[in-house]
Amino acid sequence: MGVFCLSLFVLLSSLSPGFAQEAAYSTLIVDGSNTVAQTDDNFICATLDWWPHDKCNYNICPWGYTSVINLNLSHPVLGNAIQAFKSLRIRIGGSLQDQVMYDIGKLKYRCHPFGKEKGGLFGYSTGCLRMKRWDELNHLFSRTGALVTFGLNALYGRHQIRKDVWGGDWDFSNAYELIKYTAAKKYPIDAWEFGNELSGSGIGASVGVEQYGKDLVSLKAIISELYKNARSKPSLVAPGGFFNQDWYGKLLQVSGSGVINAMTHHIYNLGPGSDPNLMSKILDPNYLSQMSKTFSNVKQTIQENGPWASPWVGESGGAYNSGGRHVSDTFVNSFWYLDQLGMASKYSTKVYCRQTLIGGNYGLLNTSTFEPNPDYYSALLWHRLMGKGVLAIDSDASSSLRYYAHCSKGREGITLLLLNFSNMTSFTISVRNSKNYRLHFEQPINRESIFVRRLKETVSFVGLGSSDGQLFREEYHLTPKDGVLQSEITMLNGTPLELTKDGEIPDLKPDLVDVDTPLTVAPLSIKFVVFPNFDAPACV
Repeated sequence: MGVFCLSLFVLLSSLSPGFAQEAAYSTLIVDGSNTVAQTDDNFICATLDWWPHDKCNYNICPWGYTSVINLNLSHPVLGNAIQAFKSLRIRIGGSLQDQVMYDIGKLKYRCHPFGKEKGGLFGYSTGCLRMKRWDELNHLFSRTGALVTFGLNALYGRHQIRKDVWGGDWDFSNAYELIKYTAAKKYPIDAWEFGNELSGSGIGASVGVEQYGKDLVSLKAIISELYKNARSKPSLVAPGGFFNQDWYGKLLQVSGSGVINAMTHHIYNLGPGSDPNLMSKILDPNYLSQMSKTFSNVKQTIQENGPWASPWVGESGGAYNSGGRHVSDTFVNSFWYLDQLGMASKYSTKVYCRQTLIGGNYGLLNTSTFEPNPDYYSALLWHRLMGKGVLAIDSDASSSLRYYAHCSKGREGITLLLLNFSNMTSFTISVRNSKNYRLHFEQPINRESIFVRRLKETVSFVGLGSSDGQLFREEYHLTPKDGVLQSEITMLNGTPLELTKDGEIPDLKPDLVDVDTPLTVAPLSIKFVVFPNFDAPACV
């Protein structure tokens, strides 16, 4: 009776004329008996790019001094932000990586910094990575526990055949010297990546798939040779481009079994950063769902042509050309970002690299102050709460509510990610275990009146396996400061997430809620919910 009265109170309150909110009651059914997909333990990844400070889009130059070459590596917030993950994947790469020379060994050309060059690829000359800088970068990575993927210069030694098409064998001598130096120093490189956006028709430049596969075989041999006495051998990932089904399938066939460990593809599904409809796209779940076809096709292509490899998203910034100003760096972008993480996980994507850790409008950290933007906290919560086991989940909710279920990270139970895309509807949710329901994942749940069902049932019964456990759930409710979607400050359970006075990442503390009280998700808000006592054999 108490549950009914509380539910009725929530319903009546949500219909307050001042807020004109609507109430919807929905059931989520989670199957904890088996996982339907697996991510990597370190699924979250962020990139560092090569763009100089004079890289501009739409008459704005949003990169500042955030390049691999000139980023202030000693800034305390940078180290704290990486270290908060304990094992953050960092991918070093981007458009200019194939024009970078490494200042070691015998070089074909003089090693000098990037400069504007008319007719140069992306309008720039070749650039230079000096070993002193490489040492400094690796000191940061070692100190903070980062897992590094480094993108190699796949155009080195080639020549341009015609517009946007490059030919000839890759000259691996420069990369060989860098890898040799890195291995000798025992720098903890987790993966070497070959090329950036050279696949298919390419972006600015392309290399034929037969040649690309041949070069990958050479690179694999180099890695095997230089790490033959190492405890662990870095992975080889490629091609770091936009997915082209035929080209990707052919690359796996040409390179052969076991050569490519991970197939990387890039995502910028929101269009240009200047698009006036950028926010509308982010808040349209039907638009966002279009990416599921790409994830599905990538998975299928790997299964059919190279099941030894795994899918990675090697770079994804949402909006291209440095992201959307006052959008990509604000709260609203977390609807796109977290939905991407959830969707990618369902298709066995092992790693998802966000463009960028810092730099452009889409950085997880502010370009000038290094203060975390809202998506930083979204990424950190995912990393800490969402385990690698993906669970099947179904619901009778409208498309405005997105829901994802994973095994909890590092403990028993499950964690849900709930995103309410509606600006008017508040969802009250009953979470159920499929052990108590007959679940048909190919068909929607019978849409019996949720209001009637709510009068009959306990609000949040979660199929507890043991009565000994403490009956609470943990809620992490994310909202924008002052209700402004384009706020650069996220509120966690009503408290603004801001650096401490010492520049430390703040504690991310949940609200502990009795498991039998209503689970609600307010309009245009996001909630992670941990159920420590959910009976999920797959998560033990």
